[in-house]
Amino acid sequence: MASTSPGLGTQLRHLIELLDDGVSQANDYADLDYRPRYTPVMQALADGAALTIGEIAEAAGISQPAATQTVAVMVKDGLVEVTAGPVDARQRVVALSKRGRTLLPQLQRAWQATSGAAAGLDAESGLLAAVAAALAALDRQSFAARIAAALEQQDTPSKQKRKTR
Repeated sequence: MASTSPGLGTQLRHLIELLDDGVSQANDYADLDYRPRYTPVMQALADGAALTIGEIAEAAGISQPAATQTVAVMVKDGLVEVTAGPVDARQRVVALSKRGRTLLPQLQRAWQATSGAAAGLDAESGLLAAVAAALAALDRQSFAARIAAALEQQDTPSKQKRKTR
């Protein structure tokens, strides 16, 4: 039986798993009761300003549904507080709770260490440049369009064979 290499999706999931596990272990070593998925929201709120869910999503570079879900879990963990907007009560405004503000200096230290580790990994592997190049390529042509083109190429030879018969 021929051995095949893991596909792109499998390798990317494994990479994310390794990175997330490393961050989680580092947080455990630092005695932080904290999930890595909170980081983009905590960083968006780190300067102390209260932000709407939409502002958090934009600042963190995540989708609004992802921001909403993450904030909901962070409320349960006591890291943020949510209040109604001053103009529109349907709008949710998020701010760090007392616990979130207390945890922030430890988190910022952990974030600096994580950035240093990421810089070392990038220097060794060129990962950031490869990811940036892949994202730029996907901006030029989506992965769905690339799959459709590959399917079209697969279909073309069989269509040509039928025409020549």
